[in-house]
Amino acid sequence: MPRPDRLENPAHVVFRVFTSSIFLVAGIQHLAAPGEVAARLVEAPLGHLATAVAPAETLVLGIGAVLVAAGLALLLGLLTRVSAIVLAACLIPITISVQVGSAATLGPLFKNVAIFGALVRLAVSGGGAWSLDALLSRRIPAEGMVPDRARGAQAR
Repeated sequence: MPRPDRLENPAHVVFRVFTSSIFLVAGIQHLAAPGEVAARLVEAPLGHLATAVAPAETLVLGIGAVLVAAGLALLLGLLTRVSAIVLAACLIPITISVQVGSAATLGPLFKNVAIFGALVRLAVSGGGAWSLDALLSRRIPAEGMVPDRARGAQAR
């Protein structure tokens, strides 16, 4: 049986990929059928809170673009912490305006609460060892730091 610490990197990738897929699918749906999504928003018990800010279809298209962009970044582990925070910031008003206020949406409400928890975890932990964040941090030395190869050449 593999040691638990050996499973941490692949588990983190699976966690990141599955969490991002929720937003990618939702974002694509928002962009592909904005009228249908907007109609659900308008019919939601607290949908008027969102539509007081902008017309429903405008909100749907804007949030759809953000969900796809941040979901893709999360999938790749690029700017993971920022992506998770942006997605959480989008999830809160969506949850309040669409899922709160109806017993019929109690399941989706708690699904969003769980997804919010996943986003908090990703915002704290970052992309993990198998992410573009990790890859880029190994290739781009911090300001003022000398890369290991250059340091070795200086020591000779």
